[in-house]
Amino acid sequence: MQHPRSRILSVALFLLLIAAIAVPAVIWRKELWQVFASVARLREWVAGWGPAAPLVFVALQALQIIIFVIPGEFVQIAGGYLFGAWLGTALSIGGAVLGATISFFLARLLGKPFVASFVAPERMQAVEKLLGTRGARSIFFLLYLIPGIPKDILGYVAGLSPLSYLFFISVSTLGRLPGLVGSAVIGSAAASSRWVLLGIVSGAAIVLFAAGLILRPRIQAWLERLAERKRPPAAPTGS
Repeated sequence: MQHPRSRILSVALFLLLIAAIAVPAVIWRKELWQVFASVARLREWVAGWGPAAPLVFVALQALQIIIFVIPGEFVQIAGGYLFGAWLGTALSIGGAVLGATISFFLARLLGKPFVASFVAPERMQAVEKLLGTRGARSIFFLLYLIPGIPKDILGYVAGLSPLSYLFFISVSTLGRLPGLVGSAVIGSAAASSRWVLLGIVSGAAIVLFAAGLILRPRIQAWLERLAERKRPPAAPTGS
């Protein structure tokens, strides 16, 4: 059972975090809406920071993962447009690692009540069930790799699981990599007017995302069957 002082500290930190997010969001809600309304506006806003733009972009990518309702593709495509495919991917990776690290340790510090305040119970139970099996490592990688599956909540749920931070950050980064590269290439192709490349990569991304979205129930059922096969056998009961 959690110590009363630890519980009070968790609640206080949770309220502080909510205030830190909610107050700026209310004060600058019009400005934030304008920034995230389109890739073009987001790109202009980041570029307006001049030499500090790469650091601002990394912070923005991290914020997108922590506050996962922000569309990640907007941020990543803007990064490719501004910084090119290679640097845009590298900066997106840096921001993804930072954001995933923060979400992971927030869950570790504040516990299940904090995560349950914004993750639907059925979704948390489904992921916890998968992560509680012997095949959790391979399943966790697939959750990050398969398009159309919400990924940013996984950092919070993983923070509640027995998975180590080193494993979590390695696998989550590797699983995100194809999506980060694809988004950066789309932005870079748009910036250099390479319309054929833009069309090919965008078309592939849309097809994969739509397939993942449509097939999500089947994918989840397949992952659950895979988890059951990898589940260690129950210990025999004594007579």
